[in-house]
Amino acid sequence: MTDKKSLKDQTLALHAKNKGKLATFLTTPIKTKEDLSLAYTPGVAEVSLAIAEDSSRVYDYTIKGHTVAIVTDGSAVLGLGNIGAEAALPVMEGKAALFKTFANLDAFPIALNTQDSKEIIRTVKNITPVFGGVNLEDISAPRCFEIEEALQDIGIPVMHDDQHGTAVVVLAALINACKVSSRQLGETKVVVLGAGAAGSAIALILTDLVGNVIILDSKGIIDQKRQDLEPYKARLAQATNKRGVSGNLQKALKNADVFIGVSKGNLLKPRDIKLMNQKPIILAMANPDPEILPDEAKIAGAYIVATGRSDFPNQVNNSLAFPGIFKGALDSRATKITKEMKLKAAEALAALVKDPSPDKIIPGPFDPGVTDAVASAVAKAASKKASVRS
Repeated sequence: MTDKKSLKDQTLALHAKNKGKLATFLTTPIKTKEDLSLAYTPGVAEVSLAIAEDSSRVYDYTIKGHTVAIVTDGSAVLGLGNIGAEAALPVMEGKAALFKTFANLDAFPIALNTQDSKEIIRTVKNITPVFGGVNLEDISAPRCFEIEEALQDIGIPVMHDDQHGTAVVVLAALINACKVSSRQLGETKVVVLGAGAAGSAIALILTDLVGNVIILDSKGIIDQKRQDLEPYKARLAQATNKRGVSGNLQKALKNADVFIGVSKGNLLKPRDIKLMNQKPIILAMANPDPEILPDEAKIAGAYIVATGRSDFPNQVNNSLAFPGIFKGALDSRATKITKEMKLKAAEALAALVKDPSPDKIIPGPFDPGVTDAVASAVAKAASKKASVRS
């Protein structure tokens, strides 16, 4: 594996050579006067008039139908924290590169020089004429919840990928992990460590699907008896922890089937795994250091282990979900990304692993058919909802 110094040097050299990872290209080259008159004046006026008469034609005649805005304020970038808009830009460029690589969607980074939630909401609303969808990225909790919720009725799909992309892939992994360990998903007890953007979305997508979900923040189990809960954590307390358990991680893990970590490295100890039911499932996804390393977890009795890292089996990575989710939403001209779309996306991902095993519960990002399968499932869910509405 590339050592850290070499990786740093190579990455900086690559970005300096190419001045980033993105550029634009023309789908309609302009080489003659005729080209100019069709692509720009006077011909382009006819296109503008057609759109003015029927605004939906913007999808037929412009970039809108295949373009995603990647919006960040730089407040929660990777594991680097609040590093600001300029420092977030390379990450957003990378996200755009993944959109193009996996879904052939043209995404563009919008790094905002504000961390005022209301200003971010206004800005996103004002740029919607250009974009077919909005991917909110690396915005800190709890502000990310407020921002995403306020943008659900702007006429184009908006999704905070740190929340829902992660939740979809976790659910896909859990579907196959239960199959491999001879469990019924609806009877499992799941413990989620970390109540930020990803942890909250994971807990909420699982509440109606598994037997019980317990979620913890840095102070312990989130339950309705706690008096220190922010509004979004109070909602989590109402939706999870059906038996009203209080206490620490060890109390939560007693007789649990699944541990899901979206917190910090090295917080899960071998002795904690021994508190769980037989054939425990460990999804330790903190990056770069998981809550427990796979070898250590296996020695402690873990039956299935997944992480967020590419150098271990079973990488739970949201790049498996967001390209296909947005492609399906844009292809179907959905106005929002619903829970049903996310559930169908997870089922499609899980189904791509034809013969799941402890070391293969989730596809890899370069496995054939991933984006198309997710996009098809999302588009079908969107079409079904549209037909019900009409």
